[in-house]
Amino acid sequence: MLRRLHPDQPESFAFTPANQEWAEAQISKYPEGRQASAVIPLLWRAQEQEGWLSRPAIESVAEMLDMPYIRALEVATFYFMFQLQPVGSLAHVQVCGTTSCMICGAEDLIAVCREKIAPKAHQLSSDGRFSWEEVECLGACANAPMVQIGKDYFEDLTAEKFAWLLDEFAAGRVPLPGPQNGRFASEPAGGATTLERSASEKHNGSVALAVALGDTIKRIDGTEVPIVTPWLGEKAKGRAKDTDPSVKKEPKPANGLTVDETGATVQEAPAKERAKPKGGPAAPPMQEPGTPPPTMEGPRKGKADDLKQIRGIGPKVEEQLNAMGFYHFDQIAAWTEHEIAWVDQNVEGFKGRASRDDWVAQAKDLAAGGKQETS
Repeated sequence: MLRRLHPDQPESFAFTPANQEWAEAQISKYPEGRQASAVIPLLWRAQEQEGWLSRPAIESVAEMLDMPYIRALEVATFYFMFQLQPVGSLAHVQVCGTTSCMICGAEDLIAVCREKIAPKAHQLSSDGRFSWEEVECLGACANAPMVQIGKDYFEDLTAEKFAWLLDEFAAGRVPLPGPQNGRFASEPAGGATTLERSASEKHNGSVALAVALGDTIKRIDGTEVPIVTPWLGEKAKGRAKDTDPSVKKEPKPANGLTVDETGATVQEAPAKERAKPKGGPAAPPMQEPGTPPPTMEGPRKGKADDLKQIRGIGPKVEEQLNAMGFYHFDQIAAWTEHEIAWVDQNVEGFKGRASRDDWVAQAKDLAAGGKQETS
């Protein structure tokens, strides 16, 4: 299915203060340089706040995570849980249309959606309160047909029962989620014969939580529970802004390498000498990890090797390597472990790629006459 951004977009997006604090707390879970790992939870939080994902929201999340816009757009357009168009202000209905549900009456439920909400999927109802779509399997096959409304499942439906549910929501009431035919969970329709529940259990776990909340369609707004960030200490919440002068930045090691007592990374610190052994001469200076490799002022005979033959090196990386003074396979093939660590930290936008894609091994093969497809 082709997924595009909606043609009508708001001018801007900003998290609420509570959601901003929550987002910064999520970012703080990841080490410096890996903030992009928080993209899915932050996009989801933006959708929870607005109801759908707008382009300004996607770009705002990308900026928070130091990601190119296109990378965040790729995530938002790939996962169907992200709504790229406005949804009903009250409820968005997702009708499972996969095999079990289709056999058991999903098409009847879709007919109800067309009649009571809108003729086509992703259209808003006339009052703007409801929208609907058909989705792939939601994993409740034993309770087919079913729909998801908000965060809850409504299972074992008939067209009449589903129409009643929509009327209940429209009237501001909170119908009970879960099986709608009297079943407790997904036991046989004739009743459980083993593992019978106790008399005190009125609802299954999912339904009981919805009953306790008293709301099945409430969106997360950042006020549900205190933000807990134990990895930052008891009083810390979220990630301190880089612009805050009162916050001391943690040193940034190169590829997991240590820092010295001044907080400088080993590739930034001057070379140290080993302590003088008792009764013997001073040891020679120790080579620090993160040492820059030898470079050249230009390619031999004015012709550089096609470094793009190394997997993980594209035109942009090749341009950076040439600018640093690396033009030939045999140069890269000679890099030591410490030199690879330096390269991993200094190739902008592609940190860690030299070791991850093992450029040295590939370069050795190419320098010896081997061939690879251009990456």
